[in-house]
Amino acid sequence: MRTPFRAGFALLLCSSLAVHANAAPAKPGAAPPVYNFSPVNQYNLQVSASFWNPIVRYVSTKSGVRLNLKLGRTSADTTSYVLAKEVDFAFTNHLFSPERAKMGWTVFGRRNAEPVRAQIVVPADSPIRRLSQLANSTVVFPGPEALIAYKVSYAQLLRQGVPVTVAFGGNMDAAFTQMFSGRARAAGANSQLVANYAGREDKHFRVLWSSAPFNDLALMASPRVPAAQVRAVAAAFLNMHRDPEGRRILDNAAELIHAPEPLSFVAASDADYAAYRSFYQAAPAELR
Repeated sequence: MRTPFRAGFALLLCSSLAVHANAAPAKPGAAPPVYNFSPVNQYNLQVSASFWNPIVRYVSTKSGVRLNLKLGRTSADTTSYVLAKEVDFAFTNHLFSPERAKMGWTVFGRRNAEPVRAQIVVPADSPIRRLSQLANSTVVFPGPEALIAYKVSYAQLLRQGVPVTVAFGGNMDAAFTQMFSGRARAAGANSQLVANYAGREDKHFRVLWSSAPFNDLALMASPRVPAAQVRAVAAAFLNMHRDPEGRRILDNAAELIHAPEPLSFVAASDADYAAYRSFYQAAPAELR
């Protein structure tokens, strides 16, 4: 049984959202195209916008390619923009299913971070110590599109035959808030975001289960974007940490989310996401 949670409205601190979704090369004398960039909502809206806006402004300036941050209220909303072809660049792991791979998006980079793991967590002072103890209770997840935090962790509950009521918080922060308030007994989570939240909010977790590792989210480009524009955007992301201004922006972003290590972006390809394709091959049918 699934009972979606309607998160309260939060102010979206992004740049203008009214842009050309399917940008084409500019004609002589015409204004240059604007390309939408949508990163999945890993944090609440204010933190997500504060994290990404300076990075997007920097990449736009350095690459000469005008980018606009486009965020939805939830991670599912943001991914819906991608599926509706309203987005040109993304930071996501929601496009590796066999059906979505047909859309033709390409990987050009990723965050330089340790691999992440799906986890099922409870508050550190919870009496729950085994997955079986979650039977017939509410487990909250960030959203139905969250591959690591929802699909991989919920698949484990299905495989072990642990029936739970699924609730969605809209993002990982909201899911943790539900869990710590007692509205849910456990949360499906991403190990990186567990560590970030613990540092930001001084909360303590007990991990009941962890998955095999997956590479962090991918920087991806739509097949609609001209190759020269993709190369320029990729170079700006991948060299950002080498530039003093870029390094300052990345350090501020890392401090904001309490990242355990310096933030940077590195080159990546579709081959780095084989673990995601393997998951879909063996996943329960309802999660593919």
